[in-house]
Amino acid sequence: MTKPSVLILRAPGTNCDIETAHAFTMAGAETSTIHIQQLIERPLWAKKFQVLCIPGGFSYGDDIAAGRIFATELQTSLSDVLADFIEQDRLILGICNGFQVLMRLGIFFDVPDNKPAASLTWNRQGRFEDRWVHLRVASDICPFLQDIDQMYLPIAHAEGRLVIRDETVADEISEAGQLVLRYTNEAGDNDLDEQLAFPDNPNAAQRNVAGLCDPSGRVFGLMPHPERHLFPTHHPFWTRREEQPEHGDGFQLFQNAVNYFN
Repeated sequence: MTKPSVLILRAPGTNCDIETAHAFTMAGAETSTIHIQQLIERPLWAKKFQVLCIPGGFSYGDDIAAGRIFATELQTSLSDVLADFIEQDRLILGICNGFQVLMRLGIFFDVPDNKPAASLTWNRQGRFEDRWVHLRVASDICPFLQDIDQMYLPIAHAEGRLVIRDETVADEISEAGQLVLRYTNEAGDNDLDEQLAFPDNPNAAQRNVAGLCDPSGRVFGLMPHPERHLFPTHHPFWTRREEQPEHGDGFQLFQNAVNYFN
């Protein structure tokens, strides 16, 4: 069986590329980590990959705003590459800073007059937040989240609060299943649209959204880090468990991406 090929696209300040590449390799993919300047010089390299992943970190130091410079480089120099991934039956994943990049590209929504329908802005508490969160899958349209109901993953971000500017748009994309990953309480039994308090919703994201996808489900971005919970021993309370699962909660997401092409 041919292994799907995954392109991990990094930039100055990216710091989760090795872990993300390892996660895809564990799941059975062939991975290549390429610097964005290398891809700008040789954009045809992208044609051999089935998955494009923008990992977490602080690209270009987030000096202007989180993900903005990375997104600008993609928009100005690699728009054709992005269009190919979106239009063809391939997958795009953005994790944390990668999600911020994808959001700034505006590829999750049909955006009239270049006015962003949503943004990832500063956490309500105005500071970097580093903690583990409970998550619930709220839709079945995203290939990355197939057969996943709940996850427990770490976050590490300062600009992760999703704000959707128009409630009508929020209703439309919710009904379309695009608000696919939500923060939840420990029991996982809350009303998904009822705003959770801190720390269950760690940044005050609108409608408790931790991740969303485009209408096809094949472009997916999330603020939590699935690559940081691949093994049972990554769990912060693993020593208190009587039985250990085979994998950590984040592994299935990468396995799903590989299974999509098999």
